Amino acid sequence: MPNSVTETAAAKINLYLHVLGKRLDGYHELQSLVAFADISDEVTAEPAFDWSLTIDGRFAGRLAEENTNENLVLRAAHRLLSATGERAALRLTKNLPVASGIGGGSADAAAALRCLQALYQTGTGAPAAWADLGADIPVCLLTRPALVEGMGEQLTALPRMPALPAVLVNPGVPSATGAVFKALAGRYGKGLSPPLPAPADLQNVETFAAWLAGSRNDLAAPAIETLPEIGEVLTALQTAAGALLVRMSGSGATCFALFRDSQAAHDAAAWVSSRSPHWWVQPTVLAGSR
Repeated sequence: MPNSVTETAAAKINLYLHVLGKRLDGYHELQSLVAFADISDEVTAEPAFDWSLTIDGRFAGRLAEENTNENLVLRAAHRLLSATGERAALRLTKNLPVASGIGGGSADAAAALRCLQALYQTGTGAPAAWADLGADIPVCLLTRPALVEGMGEQLTALPRMPALPAVLVNPGVPSATGAVFKALAGRYGKGLSPPLPAPADLQNVETFAAWLAGSRNDLAAPAIETLPEIGEVLTALQTAAGALLVRMSGSGATCFALFRDSQAAHDAAAWVSSRSPHWWVQPTVLAGSR
């Protein structure tokens, strides 16, 4: 058994997000194309006599008021090891904004599961089995470009997707997912988006961005209603030189723009940062299919 295991929890980006309708159980049927950035939180696990979770990093303060036992990392860890009697000391280094639409909590939970799997040689089971704990956990366990459907439990890995240079921008204000879906309820009569087939053989950034232009994020309009700062971020990215596609991720407030190459993305990030130095701005690359 290793002394400790560390895993990264990559930022999850919804390249599009269509709300297909509301289910009888109150949940929403979704379809989304998901990719992962090369920036991440980090989770470390060590064997221990009792459970503990330490949180540090730039955005640790946002989690300080949360009941530790309610943290998704611990909840996933407890569930995985419930039948074994094993325990672990976990450390979460929070580099990504909290409640920001990039799957931070689910990515952290998935990283913790991978840590404990390596630490105790225990399986996590099928990714779909974790959807009830967090809709993004299955795809965050997969950590590769995928079409995500249902409540997050239906995954189709993309065989071909290019790496996508991008800029992520968050205005520094958390977006409450519940409030966004509540605002969405008032928009059902205005028409939601249909499901799309998985993209086929789009091997460069320009053609991929052009294909994505035929989709949208159905949560963007209600999110802007609840948090106008999202509209300001989208406007800034839309005016950045070289932006091929601009969109909000998840339920916000993080937005992204795609660029032809990494130099254009870095230049755009510097330009956005100079205009709004209080925003979280990160040039990145969304990993393509392996």
